[in-house]
Amino acid sequence: MGSQILQQMINGLALGCVYGLITLGYSMVYGVLEMLNFAQDKLLPPALVLTLMMVGAMIGCGVLGVGIEFLAYRPIRNAPRLAPLISALAMSIFLENFVALTLGARAKNYSTELLIPINWQWTFLGVQVSFVRILLIVLSIGFMIALDIFVRRTRFGKAMRATNNDRIGASYQGISINFIISLTFLIGSMLAGAAGVLVGLYYTQIDFFMGFTAGFKAFTAAVLGGIGNLRGAMVGGIVLGMAESIGIAFISPTYKDVIALVLLILLLLVKPSGLLGEQLPQKV
Repeated sequence: MGSQILQQMINGLALGCVYGLITLGYSMVYGVLEMLNFAQDKLLPPALVLTLMMVGAMIGCGVLGVGIEFLAYRPIRNAPRLAPLISALAMSIFLENFVALTLGARAKNYSTELLIPINWQWTFLGVQVSFVRILLIVLSIGFMIALDIFVRRTRFGKAMRATNNDRIGASYQGISINFIISLTFLIGSMLAGAAGVLVGLYYTQIDFFMGFTAGFKAFTAAVLGGIGNLRGAMVGGIVLGMAESIGIAFISPTYKDVIALVLLILLLLVKPSGLLGEQLPQKV
C-alpha cells in the first residue's frame, strides 16, 4: 500500500508539473490584463531532438499567441470584460476546428521509444520512476524558477508588474503597454507550447482536443493556487495532479474530473483567494 501511494504521488507530481506549466501562462496574462486566455529520427541524438521539439513548439506557439493578442484582444481591450472572454472562447473553438480540419481529428501517437527507451527507468523504494517523469518535473520546475526570476528581477518583469498595478500610470512612466501585453502573451504561449510537448511525451499521443482538457485543468490549478500568482500557479498544478493521481488509484479514473472540481469548490469555500492568492485591490 505504501509503495502504491508513493508511486501515485510521483505520477501526480509529474502530471501536476505539466498542469502548473500551462497555468503559468494563464496567471501571467491574468496578472497583467485581469482576463483569461483560453485560446493557449534516430540520426539525431535524443537530447538534440527533444531540444528542437521544445524550441520549435515554443517559438510557434509564441508567435501564434502574439498574433491572437493583436487580432482578437487588442481591438476590444477597453470593452466590457465579457467581450474579451467571448473573444477568447471563440478563438479557442476556431483553433481547435482549424487543427482538426487541416491535420485530422484522429489522435496521433508519439513514438517516444525512439527518443527515450522504455528501459530508462529506476526503482526506488519499490516505486518505478521513469526518465520521462523526471524530465517533466525538472523542466517544469526550471521554467517556473526562470519565469519567477524574470518577473521579479528584470526590467521587463518590473514593467509587467507596473502594468498590472496601474496600466494608465505605467504608460505615464514611459512603459509601452502594447509591447508589455504582447510580451506577456508571447511568454505565456511559449510555456503552453513547451507543456504541449511534455504532455505528448507523457501520454505518448496528441489530438486536436487536448488543449481543452489541459486548459480546463490549468484554469482549475490557477484558481487553486491563486490566479495571477506565478508561484501559486505551480503549487496549484501540483496539488491538482496529486489529487487526481491518488483519486484515480483509490477511487476510479471515471471521476478524475469530478475530483478536480470538488477540490476547487472545497478550497474556494475555505480560502476564496486560493492557496497563495491575495485579495485583489479595488479598482477605482
